[in-house]
Amino acid sequence: MKRFTSIVITGASSGIGEALAVDYAGPGIALALTGRDRERLDGVAAACRARGATVVAETVDVVDRAAFADWLVAFDDAHPVDLVIANAGVSIDKDNSSLGDFSIIRKTFDINVGGVLNTVEPLLPRLQARRRGQIGIVSSLAGFIGLPYSASYNASKAAVRVWGESIRYVLRKDGIGVSVICPGFVVSRITASAPFPMPFMMSGAKASAIIRAGLARDRPRIAFPFPTKAAVWLGQVLPGRLTARLLGAA
Repeated sequence: MKRFTSIVITGASSGIGEALAVDYAGPGIALALTGRDRERLDGVAAACRARGATVVAETVDVVDRAAFADWLVAFDDAHPVDLVIANAGVSIDKDNSSLGDFSIIRKTFDINVGGVLNTVEPLLPRLQARRRGQIGIVSSLAGFIGLPYSASYNASKAAVRVWGESIRYVLRKDGIGVSVICPGFVVSRITASAPFPMPFMMSGAKASAIIRAGLARDRPRIAFPFPTKAAVWLGQVLPGRLTARLLGAA
């Protein structure tokens, strides 16, 4: 199993990112953490330092390609990265999946897809040169089939899932693992405001344990929990018209 000592986590100020940061923290561990909420991020950084980790935490925007690249490279210069977790994401669709305001749709893709690319791109040549490392791309079980809510969120998570699963084949020859992380509903600020039922809700701590175990074993896909994963699988294998009927779109 792989053990990681220099870790980048985006979206670390709450939810899955926060749980992963705290769980990975310990003596000999260097963490680069980003998040949108300065106060919450400082709290996460303090918790990680209390566990003995070296922490660099900043609210640099993952959409700001140049500034974010400079920040990542500076951290890698000081602490050669061996695990990148591209976790930053938003779900900000409003009524009717924001079809009345495409700026919300575009912003979702900028963060959820562009932010993943901006996280991976600056570090990838360095991982390749060292011929080691792991990349974790946080997608979602919502990225497997079309659902009645949050169309841009679902589509953005589908995009990064397929991209991550595809580049795994390419990067394998360079000694780099790629794991696509597909959670169901996890307690976070995103799920706190969701206007629909969320069965099998999981705590951030439990999600973190599953993700860390999967990354250590270089799992191609880390999808959970099982009941939600099974429901998504069923939706994929049923004829499209039947799936649409079950979801109220036919």
